[in-house]
Amino acid sequence: MAFDAEHGTISIGERRVGRGEPCFIIGEAGVNHNGSFELARELVDIAIDAGCDAVKFQTFKPEKVCSPLAPKAQYQLETTAAEESQLEMGRKLELPFDAFRDLHRYCTDKGITFLSTPFDYESADFLADLPVPAFKIPSGEITNLFFLEHIARKGRPLIVSTGMATLEEVRIAIEAIRAAGNQQMVLLQCVSNYPADPSSMNLRAMHTLEEAFGLSAGLSDHTVGTEIAFAAVALGGCVIEKHFTLSRELPGPDHHASLEPHDLRKLVQGIRNIEAALGDGIKRPVAEEMDTAAVARRSLVAAAFIPAGAALTVELLDILRPGTGLSPAMRPQVLGRRARHDIEAGTVLSLDMLA
Repeated sequence: MAFDAEHGTISIGERRVGRGEPCFIIGEAGVNHNGSFELARELVDIAIDAGCDAVKFQTFKPEKVCSPLAPKAQYQLETTAAEESQLEMGRKLELPFDAFRDLHRYCTDKGITFLSTPFDYESADFLADLPVPAFKIPSGEITNLFFLEHIARKGRPLIVSTGMATLEEVRIAIEAIRAAGNQQMVLLQCVSNYPADPSSMNLRAMHTLEEAFGLSAGLSDHTVGTEIAFAAVALGGCVIEKHFTLSRELPGPDHHASLEPHDLRKLVQGIRNIEAALGDGIKRPVAEEMDTAAVARRSLVAAAFIPAGAALTVELLDILRPGTGLSPAMRPQVLGRRARHDIEAGTVLSLDMLA
């Protein structure tokens, strides 16, 4: 299926999101609040200060996500207590529903879009009632078709991360979402490691996803730094999702792969600069070049004194700066024409000097 520009965009609140629209920048607070509502609200302020379009959290009931025997990922073992289970870690990172109500209200008052990823049915139902303007589907749930269908039936646009997935798994997930009556999706290329290696990012897969499913695509970026996100935007990524934190030195599973506040500001500004630099693709000079053109281009110049009535020859012409006179390309048209009056050596020629 070729990319369908007409149906490749979604609406998140007042914003159109998709190919051809300004990049939708999601500051991923995730669980970097470490279970503290005060820190979560501070993360909202950081996202606002940076200029993010949305700030996103994660809403879950740990017992509905992890069995008591579920092990941690390797990156989690490296950044949290090795002896605790994934369930125990999740309990430390959980925020109650009332905290999300307050965060949603705070975001609304401050003018930033509130998003949160649900990881269980109860959390999805809560977020729908809050309400959130869109749902983010995490990579780990892309094969959980029953859950996808449940969220899809909420009728909200979906931002679907595709980490760890094959193209066929993505296809099956999209078919399940569409079968549930929801056509509103954008897809995110993702590598589900924290941090992810730049050499694994495969940014061209964004185009593969677009062409395969007729949907817009962006990037959920878990690499360190901002370069990979910038490259994704230059390639046409319509959404950038990036983890951020108050400090990378804080304890917790995701802080180490997150941007600190000053880097989040640089991310947003860099993306906006890249969008401005991409332009409309029409090759033409711009106003700020005109002064440079006048001094950097060349003109036809009298190579020696040219007396009135003399015919111009190649020997009487030079091609020198500035570029304020006749273009060098006009030399064939002026050869043989005669000087109307004496022309001093070094004079930049113009047509009114010639008969």
